[in-house]
Amino acid sequence: MTIQPLTSQRLLRAAVIGGGVFGRHHASKYLRMPGVKLSAVADPSSDARHYVESQLQVPAVSDWRELLGKVDVVSICSPASTHAAIVRAFLNAGAHVLVEKPIATDLDEAKELIALAAKRGLVLTVGHQERFVFAKSGLLDYDDAPLSVECVREGPWTGRGTDVSVVLDLMIHDLDLVHQLVPGALAGVRAEGRVVHGGLPDSVKANMTFANGTEVELVADRAADVRRRSMRVVYPDGEINIDFLTRTVTNTTNRKLHSLDLGDPLWESVSAFATAARAGASTLVRPEEARRALESALLIEEALVPAAEILVQEKPRLRRRA
Repeated sequence: MTIQPLTSQRLLRAAVIGGGVFGRHHASKYLRMPGVKLSAVADPSSDARHYVESQLQVPAVSDWRELLGKVDVVSICSPASTHAAIVRAFLNAGAHVLVEKPIATDLDEAKELIALAAKRGLVLTVGHQERFVFAKSGLLDYDDAPLSVECVREGPWTGRGTDVSVVLDLMIHDLDLVHQLVPGALAGVRAEGRVVHGGLPDSVKANMTFANGTEVELVADRAADVRRRSMRVVYPDGEINIDFLTRTVTNTTNRKLHSLDLGDPLWESVSAFATAARAGASTLVRPEEARRALESALLIEEALVPAAEILVQEKPRLRRRA
């Protein structure tokens, strides 16, 4: 894909769609970014708009459609079920797009968005910010696949992200990282989950087997009593244990890793996006990779049924548009 650089020296006009917690975080990054002017934040909630205007001193509009054709770059931080339609509209309007995960909730729509961005010569990237942490750690510098991976991502109920299951809300972060560590295709998926607060699973445990033999276990819970965020990666020569909350790494392998520097991965993600849009460059998180994480997430959701096992070779039915 050839991305058209923004050759003008003027300020990049930016917008954020969604004035909730994540949208405000994105807005704060644009506000302190050299060469960028945050034009507006869009949110249908009057309370969200009042906060944006009073606390961030940024104009706020109720309908994101008012901003089409008026910005160069946009962060889309609206509910996951709205992502595809808003991404499509801004790409068609000529804006570069950073969309929070997931890229979409439907594989066909994700494929369509990727093709549209390529056709228009625009940046399309997805908010898998923890990739920036992993890239700095050196863990992604090695090509050999681990024997097994275990990921835990748990936290108390916040009420956010409830338009999708915890798989698309939280687990998809770890799915993106797993696909960076383990090459190749999936061979099988098993999953079990429970609903705690609504109509969609809030707690899910999934087991994946890759074609190369790597076994992966993922636990995601958005209704847990305490926060836990960890990863265990086992290789033939030892294992790497990461506690993201205490920022500690235990490494008994021969791999040379850097200390865990969480820094501000959202700043790195947003600033890298703006730089890529300005220069016509590619991004660390490519949309094709985000679609791959989405595909695995949907396989896990499909497996959340009695006798919950899917053999990927049998080409299970994935969620498609009607």
